[in-house]
Amino acid sequence: MINAIPSIHIKLSLIAGAAATAMMLFTAPSPAFAQVTAFKQAVAEAAARDEDIAAHYRDSNYAPIWTDADDTQRDRRAALMAAIKTAELHGLPVARYDPQGLMNTLANARTPRDRGLAEVEMTRVFLQYARDLQTGILIPSRVDSSIVREVPYRDRQSYLTDFVKSDPMPFLRNLRPRTMEYNALMREKLAMEKLLATGGWGPSVSAPALKPGAQGPAVVSLRNRLIRMGYLKRSNGISYDSAIEAAVREFQQDHGLNTDGVAGPGTITEMNKSVETRLKSVVVAMERERWLNKERGARHVLVNIPAFTAAIIDNGRVTFETRSVVGATEDGRYTPEFSDTMEYIVINPTWNVPRSIVTKEYLPSMKRNPNAAGHIDLIDRSGRIVPRGSVNFSSYTERTFPFSMRQGPGRANALGLVKFIFPNKYNIYLHDTPSKSLFARDMRAFSHGCVRLADPFDFAYTLLAAQTSDPVGFFKSKLATGKETFVHLDVELPVHLIYRTAFTTPRGHTQYRADIYGRDARIWNALSKAGVALGAVQG
Repeated sequence: MINAIPSIHIKLSLIAGAAATAMMLFTAPSPAFAQVTAFKQAVAEAAARDEDIAAHYRDSNYAPIWTDADDTQRDRRAALMAAIKTAELHGLPVARYDPQGLMNTLANARTPRDRGLAEVEMTRVFLQYARDLQTGILIPSRVDSSIVREVPYRDRQSYLTDFVKSDPMPFLRNLRPRTMEYNALMREKLAMEKLLATGGWGPSVSAPALKPGAQGPAVVSLRNRLIRMGYLKRSNGISYDSAIEAAVREFQQDHGLNTDGVAGPGTITEMNKSVETRLKSVVVAMERERWLNKERGARHVLVNIPAFTAAIIDNGRVTFETRSVVGATEDGRYTPEFSDTMEYIVINPTWNVPRSIVTKEYLPSMKRNPNAAGHIDLIDRSGRIVPRGSVNFSSYTERTFPFSMRQGPGRANALGLVKFIFPNKYNIYLHDTPSKSLFARDMRAFSHGCVRLADPFDFAYTLLAAQTSDPVGFFKSKLATGKETFVHLDVELPVHLIYRTAFTTPRGHTQYRADIYGRDARIWNALSKAGVALGAVQG
């Protein structure tokens, strides 16, 4: 599977040759001045529809990038044609760049005016492809308003400026995300396409659930599917034996399920998902990787929302990982996707209850019973605690309620005993929680949007180890005071909240998770409308 991508270079050389042949038609007829003028006029006319393109040609005195007959521009044409004809490798829509139409335009460019129009069309396609490959086809927030990630878009004119100074083939190749994850997703995409061409994983498992010791046709279908998925060696066994149990455990591990070795309803549901479904997740993950195509930090925090995990990454290696609870699947409680910078830790935090929770959840309860949520103080605009008995809660609406609510430090605090702050306008942070039982569940979407950590103390120790020789002792000394304490990080830490239903690991299978918010489904639909399609590749 790893060696499959390099074989494509044979095809690229053929494409490059075809593009070069088409452009051999460009010669330099006379009189030269009239031809140059006609070429420049055509370029100016065609470029007028795109200010970035127009500005580049004005600044370069309308010097051609693509359409001269010299070797340099021939190589540029060949490199672009090769790239767009194989754009499907990246899950990009080849039809968007219309390589055949572009070839025809080049081949039919007989006059200086034709050549000027072809010049601008080549530039337009180049800029479209460059941005698509580097930062994605879609604008995330237009697909889903909870994807508030700032995509690192590059100045379009800089693509042209840098391209004309570069070796064209490496320039185009290096636009894609230069991460191990992107490369691994490309390999997985190719492998899944080959699998799709050969019948996928075979018949689905018909039984609603199976346990060790079971026998019969359903066990055979379970066995065969595990073999096709690569979790089990070839076997003729008809019983749910220890080998199948171990394979089921490994499958469960790769799909975020409790690893009990029992093929329960949740496990069977995930196992019966088709190759097409998984391939869509991989293609969507590649698009998401393009949205995050920037330096993530030698050390950074990575929260994968549908995987319910939070990890500390050092130089590309996971040095700490813990289970997490994320925003519930109700509208308004989703955890958003964005990146920011962690600045400090709060030990023994106070919880200043968000206004939305005060008015939408606590106010209705206090109207029924003034002492509801009595463990949380009612605060007036001067910061004073207000006795519940002095307030007629029924006289207020969500809009007119004049009080805030605050819960002091302590083990019962909704934020637990520590929170990790990366200031942002969405009021999202990582924190401890007194509700530990939720971490034992497979599906852990229960919060109001913030990310709860199963092992917050160990998370803090790992962060503080970078600035103190005794992180455990330091943390515990602050905790023992019972007072709210702010600890600033000596080196602020990038935090990336991502949403990946398909992701790879250094060893083993690609892992998959449920699309808990339906975001990937919306992204796939948008990609499909843009022309992306699943392809089956013959082995």
